Amino acid sequence: MSWRAPEELMARVKFAAAQRGKSLNDYVTSVLDAATNPDLAGSEAKQLRERLARAGVLVTVEETAHRRPPADRVLRARASAGQGTPVSDLISREL
Repeated sequence: MSWRAPEELMARVKFAAAQRGKSLNDYVTSVLDAATNPDLAGSEAKQLRERLARAGVLVTVEETAHRRPPADRVLRARASAGQGTPVSDLISREL
């Protein structure tokens, strides 16, 4: 993975990693794990998730859960499915 970030942010991340005695890679891995793994316990992970939530970058399981579209949209999609020109016709015209 490559990461492009403003120099000021990179400096803060490097400083935070050094404060914890971690390499930059280990620290970024910990941050991403804490941001995405709800099973992690501990005050540091909890504080990190709170910061990410305040920054608007923490996505919760509820936000990513599958939602079925409204029934009227499903019915409209079914009604319009297959009403265009078949792909096979478009291809044969080009040949």
